[in-house]
Amino acid sequence: MGFFDKIREGLRKTKEAAQNNVNAVLATFRTVDEEMLSELEDSLILADIGANLAMETVDELRDRAKLKKLESQEDIKKELCDILCEKMKKNEGLVLETKPSVILVVGVNGVGKTTSIGKLGQKLTGEGKKVLFAAADTFRAAAADQLSIWADRCGADIVRHAEGADPSAVIFDAISAAKARGCDVVICDTAGRLHNKKNLMNELAKMNRVIDRELPGASKETLLVIDATTGQNGVLQAESFNEACTLSGMILTKLDGTAKGGIVINISNKIGVPVKFIGVGETADDLLVFEPEGFVQAFFE
Repeated sequence: MGFFDKIREGLRKTKEAAQNNVNAVLATFRTVDEEMLSELEDSLILADIGANLAMETVDELRDRAKLKKLESQEDIKKELCDILCEKMKKNEGLVLETKPSVILVVGVNGVGKTTSIGKLGQKLTGEGKKVLFAAADTFRAAAADQLSIWADRCGADIVRHAEGADPSAVIFDAISAAKARGCDVVICDTAGRLHNKKNLMNELAKMNRVIDRELPGASKETLLVIDATTGQNGVLQAESFNEACTLSGMILTKLDGTAKGGIVINISNKIGVPVKFIGVGETADDLLVFEPEGFVQAFFE
């Protein structure tokens, strides 16, 4: 099953929930008038694209329809897809140009962070890269065990310490091991909850300092994992983490379990950071490299 087919299936709940979907709206109206545009706006909001973004999108569609004299259903839908693609930050893929490169994975507990790391590790080892996991979520007892299972499954190395150890010490040892073993990529798991938000963000800042000190000039990705089913709360998470550690990309998990698939467009637009991967199922193959055009096309099929 290709990207388009997996996305279309993953968005099934979104399309079923939005009864006033775009296709239904366009099929009802013969001309681009205010009533049709109003219903289009409602359908976008139902899909969790966000009220402000839905309004902006419809305003642009109104202007383009007049300028280009759009009349057919297909022309209008194509223009709408183009507008929504432009609202998202383009995904240039992972930048892993040094040996080793580092991927720091952040996010609150329960979003599928450790599982996403495992799937990403399997994807990279499948591409022939030597991967090392840093089990720096030392506050959750099962995190290192879960990551160890993924390491065995995909043939990655792992560095872990005892529960409650200093996460930055794990990062330091993982980088040292990666240098010694000739690893291509170090993927760092992180804690999603400390005593409060300030402690969490301070811990992430400390990890970043260790990485920058031990691997000056190395390629570094900071990826935020967000559970797509959380809807608008995901936007707030993205804003907080981006403020704390300057994100380079996002992974949206559980897209197949939500009726609010438009949150993908909403978050990327809101914080100006690309979505790099999306999860549409349980297996490693269901972590897909994000393609904005294919996503928007499937969104309206």
